[in-house]
Amino acid sequence: MRSPVLTIFKKELARFFGDRRMALTTILLPGLMIYVLYTFMGNALSSQFSVEDTYRPTAVVENLPDSLSAALSQALEIQEEAEPMELVRNQKLDLYIRFPAGFDEAVAAYDMASGKAAPQVEVYYNSAAATSGDGYNLVLEILNQYESSLVNKFHVNWNGIYDLATQEDATGSIFSSMMPMLLLIFLFSGCMAVAPESIAGEKERGTIATLLITPTKRGSIALGKIMALSVISLLSGASSAIGTTLSLPKLMGAASEQLTVTYGVGDYALLGVVILSTVLLLITLISIVSAFAKSVKEAQTYVTPLMIVVILVGVTAMFGGGAKTELCYYLIPVYNSVQCMVGIFAFSASPVLILTAVAANLAVTGLGVFLLTRMFNSEGIMFSR
Repeated sequence: MRSPVLTIFKKELARFFGDRRMALTTILLPGLMIYVLYTFMGNALSSQFSVEDTYRPTAVVENLPDSLSAALSQALEIQEEAEPMELVRNQKLDLYIRFPAGFDEAVAAYDMASGKAAPQVEVYYNSAAATSGDGYNLVLEILNQYESSLVNKFHVNWNGIYDLATQEDATGSIFSSMMPMLLLIFLFSGCMAVAPESIAGEKERGTIATLLITPTKRGSIALGKIMALSVISLLSGASSAIGTTLSLPKLMGAASEQLTVTYGVGDYALLGVVILSTVLLLITLISIVSAFAKSVKEAQTYVTPLMIVVILVGVTAMFGGGAKTELCYYLIPVYNSVQCMVGIFAFSASPVLILTAVAANLAVTGLGVFLLTRMFNSEGIMFSR
């Protein structure tokens, strides 16, 4: 006599593996996506925290002494620039190194027992720029090695402020690397929570048929659903974003003391426009994917690959080195939203590029609404059970 447990066991396995799409997305896809995600993040981290052998920081060196000329010329790309300190402050130059006139003679004549101040080398840098920070550490290593060989006959940055990064730079650097990814995840989570239920949920309950037999045009149904779902998703995303913003100082601890610069009304307005166009786009994409599913659970499974892609795009904000300035990047859906957020949070937003990104997102949303309307007209898609 066959065991009922074994019968049910075989039935469930047959049902699961009989649906090839479900089996693929449940078993193979998660491992593949995790591999791609971790590989991407690992490569990004490696490129972020390693200095390329071919890179040479740019620097202006005043009164370059003969004793350090060879070492610094090999390590740095030495330039002649007017107002180098201002260039470092604006992140257009990595370093400004100032030696006192007659450095070699002063070092040779210096006697620690005399009680006089030792010659001082000043190295100005900008900690908000990764290349400037790397260059500063490189120069410090060269100077410290030379200083040790002379038994401490000069000082490097003995007193004063040599980091030219402003409070705005510090705030922009921190928020532009964290908030775009967090906002994108919050927005996608809000969209994913409501869109599958509205499309696949109605198919699963059979109520979609009642809606589609009404005189209302299918395009109006599609647009109405997307607009309503967008409002709900915005509220959900706003709640998460507010909670994160309020908890950020606690999360960052002492580093939050640097975040004294606030964003203006214009910054929030630009951010709001970008978020709105992003939500419309995400809701449309998730709705289209959900329309192919027979149930909410199946729709959530289908949306998972899209979620991984969105997370990958969000991660690029952490390792991108600032907002892109080329127009072509702002024509790529979702990625353009991340670049806009990076620019806004880094106080370097371009209204023209932001409007380009918003227009691109709205254009793709319009195409998505058209496609969803066609899907509503397809009995094979909407009434598959």
